[in-house]
Amino acid sequence: MIKFICDRQSLYEAVTHVSKGVAQRSTISALEGLKIRISPDNLELTGYDLEFGIQKNIDVETEDCGEFVINSRLLSESVRRMSGQFVKFEIDDNLNVSIYCEATEFHISAMSAEEYPALPDMNMDEGIHIDQSVLRSMVNQTSYAACLNEAKPVLTGELFEVREDILSVVAIDGYRLAIRNENIGQCESMQFVVPKRTVTEVANMLKDDAKEQCVISVSRSHIIFEFDGYIVFSRLLEGEFHNYRSSIPASFETEVIVNTSDLTSCLERCALLINSKFNAPIRCTFSGGNLNVRCKTGIGEINDTIPVKISGPDVKIGLNNRFMLEAVRASDCDCVKIQMSGGKRVVKIVPMQGESFIFLLMPIQLKD
Repeated sequence: MIKFICDRQSLYEAVTHVSKGVAQRSTISALEGLKIRISPDNLELTGYDLEFGIQKNIDVETEDCGEFVINSRLLSESVRRMSGQFVKFEIDDNLNVSIYCEATEFHISAMSAEEYPALPDMNMDEGIHIDQSVLRSMVNQTSYAACLNEAKPVLTGELFEVREDILSVVAIDGYRLAIRNENIGQCESMQFVVPKRTVTEVANMLKDDAKEQCVISVSRSHIIFEFDGYIVFSRLLEGEFHNYRSSIPASFETEVIVNTSDLTSCLERCALLINSKFNAPIRCTFSGGNLNVRCKTGIGEINDTIPVKISGPDVKIGLNNRFMLEAVRASDCDCVKIQMSGGKRVVKIVPMQGESFIFLLMPIQLKD
């Protein structure tokens, strides 16, 4: 018999996050549940699908030892719907789990952990120390541009590259490129490609107000993110990432300063007329202190104008509305600079100062 008592809210939060690593379908039935390992005063939760996993330790009151696998949804929902502060567990030799919380008593079945696969080697050298808010921002500003096409799997992830103490997180799908740069202090040069699922799950768990940094450790085949008692581990993607630096324009002829809120609203209005069945580029004309945006599909037509500041020749260019909208939303600042060299070359979007982020968009050929 295994017995333990723990804080209900702490357990619920841990189960909610760790469950993201549980396999939805697997030939190994144990992977479809949460692995729980009990040792004196500690409970270790693990969710793992052979490619991606999350682990968390929480304090419990117990002198017992043992491990079992339990349905993550049932555990999460049963603990969430209880009303007391502390929850008590009893697991008998037949892996019948009894959960007690004030007047509530819940019984569910567990399964043996013997079939649960061994986890990847977690003994890696610490590589990158970074504030949680910074890493969260870097992922949120780039992940939208990762490729969805599995034809070249390495491009479905994000490149992490450290050069001269600058960490760059990069995503590219062949039509757009997103780069986020941050000085992380002294750190050896390295590069690796992390699956998009991994970085987005990590970003969702990171906290902007966290005092503890995130520690990133890598080996040839795996990566680990450690923060707030969580360990998120994943396979790395293999293959050669695109030489993204060669895609960044070295110069421009026209620079436009635009309010991101105004541009976002304009693009959202255009989006009302565009879907998978009725698709068309937006026609953007930068001239006379204004940006005129036109779009016509089988649903309807829009003609919209917003004020901008223009330096250089006028430009008429066709763009993918969704790609432009996602880039502008990701900028996360009041104003951006849009840099162009005519209507047939790549569009570059950067912040007002420096190049902490760089977003590139391929233009669409317009038919007159």
